[in-house]
Parts: sequence; C-alpha cells; structure tokens
Amino acid sequence: MDELMGWLLDSDPALRWQVQRDLLDEPAEVWRATRRRVAVEGFGARLLAEQGSDGMWAGGAFFPAGFEHGKEEGQPWTATTWSLNSLREWGLDPAVLRERRTPELLAENCRWEYDDLPYWGGEVDCCINAWTLANGVWLGVDVEGIAEWFVDHQLADGGWNCEWVEGSTRSSFASTLNSLKGLLAHERATGGTPRTREARLRGEEYLLKRHLSRRLSTGEVVGEWAGQFRSPFRWGYSVLNALDHFREAGRKDARAGAAVAMVKGARQADGTWLQAGRHPGRVWFEVDVEAGEPSKWLTFHALRVLRWWEA
Repeated sequence: MDELMGWLLDSDPALRWQVQRDLLDEPAEVWRATRRRVAVEGFGARLLAEQGSDGMWAGGAFFPAGFEHGKEEGQPWTATTWSLNSLREWGLDPAVLRERRTPELLAENCRWEYDDLPYWGGEVDCCINAWTLANGVWLGVDVEGIAEWFVDHQLADGGWNCEWVEGSTRSSFASTLNSLKGLLAHERATGGTPRTREARLRGEEYLLKRHLSRRLSTGEVVGEWAGQFRSPFRWGYSVLNALDHFREAGRKDARAGAAVAMVKGARQADGTWLQAGRHPGRVWFEVDVEAGEPSKWLTFHALRVLRWWEA
C-alpha cells in the first residue's frame, strides 16, 4: 500500500491534495497547501492560462467557437462549461476566477449555442444545466432558477433524460446521475429547498432501485458501459461515477452492493484500476493515461469509494 500511495502522490496538485485528504488523512494544513498549488502549477495553471479576456474558454459556452458537428471525432472538451467543470473538480479556489470577474464576464459575453440563451440562465439539456448549477453555486452566482428547473423537469419515474425535449418520458442513467450531482452541489452550497431536496432523493431512488447498473424490467446489466471506467468522467455513466456521487451525498445503501462488487472486481493485482478509454474529442491537454494503462485518477476514485463503503 505504501508503494501505491507513493505512486498516487507523485501526481499533479489537482489529484495530490485529494489523495492527501481522502486516503491519507493528512492534516488540513497539508492538503490545503497542496490545493492552493492548483492555481499556479500543473493542470490548473495551464487551463487558467487558456481563459480569454471575455471570460470564456475557446470562445464558446458548450462548444468551441466555430465547431461544426460531424467534422471531427467526438465532443470537444475545450469550451467554457467543460473548463469550469475541470477547475472545480480539481479544487481550484473559486476566488481566483472571481478576481478575474469570470461570473460577470460570462453573464455579459457568453450565450448558449441553443437559442442564444444567457449563460447563467441555463438551457434545456439536463446535463448542461446540472454543470451550470454546480459551477454557478461554486462561483457564487444566483442560479436558483436552474435548481427549480430540475424539480419541474423530473420525469414520472424519478429521474431525468436530456432527450426530454425530443419527447422522451423514460429517464437515463447518465442524465439522472449528472442531474443529481448538480442538485447536490446546490444543496451543499445553499441548503437547497424542500422541493430540490425531495427531487434529489427521488432521483437517487431511481438509480438505487436499479442497483446502479441494472434494468428494472429484467434485472440485466443495462450495458457494458456501466462497468467501464473512464477518466475524466465527463458526462459518462459508470458504477464508479455513481458510487462517487453516493459517497459525496453520504448515502450508503445495500442496493449499491452489486455496483461495489463491480468496482472491486476491476482491481488489478498491483492494486490499480485501468483506464477503459478517454472520451474522444479535442482537449487543451491530456490529464490521464490511454486505454489499458493504470490510471491514477480512477485508482484514487475507486479506493476512496471502497474506503467509504467499508467504513
């Protein structure tokens, strides 16, 4: 284990501070000092350097300026929403972005590619609204309207589906998980409202009734992707990503036991977890290994989940 921890600590500050806090129980002054490094070195500093004077990254809200669908492989990960997601997940102090007037600049300059809607008002996609909600409360923006939007757009089965605008009435695992993450971020920052708290619990029940990976109708695993762990998580669903949410929410439920077993079963003899593959698409720079290689990020997430589950 000492060798494994040493390998994890030999990382970018964006990961190292989390290993210190969540796996090694280092004193707060230790991991907080490392966390402050995110703004000035490594991944965080590199991504901050790509921010434009208009507050945006790559000149767009969800897609980079000039992006044409079908002209390149995958989804570009360089635009504003994805960049804010990364900085928040890496632990950047939001004061760094507030000092740059990022919330105000995005309000002034950034519009969604969908109907040219204002950035902090959100749009119609559940996942996009979830990230905007999480990034908004992180930066101190009033995004209460988006939080209430999730209550109004929760489907009858308890979850969400980004394709509701196309008429879908059945929830999806990925849309539901991403929606839950946004609602939890809002709740932790503001306390939430009775309506938003109830919506989050109902959404979690949607996943728990399905044991985080199985069809309600047949009990079969919903798809191979449930057990394929990719880093960064991006929008994708996996049982590891879902368990990480339930750990964050502090909700341990026996119905998640099969998902925990899937995570345990993917552990390699050397104690690591392998990268199933990056989500294809344009990036500012790579932050994790290629498919088939031991991933420090996935190993950290898996160890943190198992530590919580077994406590």
